[in-house]
Amino acid sequence: MPQLPETDRLALRPITEADYDLYYLLNTEPEVMRHIGAPRSPEVVREYLRNMAADYTRWPGLGRWFTVEKATGAVVGIHLFKPLENTEHIELGYRLLPAYWGRGYATEMGRALVRYGFEQLQLPRVVGVTSPENVDSQRVLEKCGLRFQRMAHFYGAEQRFYALDNPAAASVAPQ
Repeated sequence: MPQLPETDRLALRPITEADYDLYYLLNTEPEVMRHIGAPRSPEVVREYLRNMAADYTRWPGLGRWFTVEKATGAVVGIHLFKPLENTEHIELGYRLLPAYWGRGYATEMGRALVRYGFEQLQLPRVVGVTSPENVDSQRVLEKCGLRFQRMAHFYGAEQRFYALDNPAAASVAPQ
């Protein structure tokens, strides 16, 4: 299993069933969920948590993790790197608690995950989706190197679909 990426300021840690309160907050806080969808019910959050360990097993090196500020040990949000709904693409995603917005954390760990995906997992492509109204998330994806491709339907709504191809894959492609 590849080592999860870290940055100077941030680390990732698995999410467990014991993390209910914090995971529930990140799935119900109105500002966090504004562009993601309706807040999740307690039952849905419990189901997500029950499936988390199985997700880590079925998607080696992929999943959803808490993003942790190394200096304080505080969980600042979630980063995910997992299969995009009904596709073979690997999706980069993130959500941060509002107290940690504006510090560059989404971009910092997002870039680390893109590098990890290309260098450690040898992924051919990384994708991201965001609502058309979520300009901040669009900027994060662009700062991570992803580029807008088209509008597409994911997670029950029209989304902006971004992608970045692994530059190493292009250099070793057969002639």
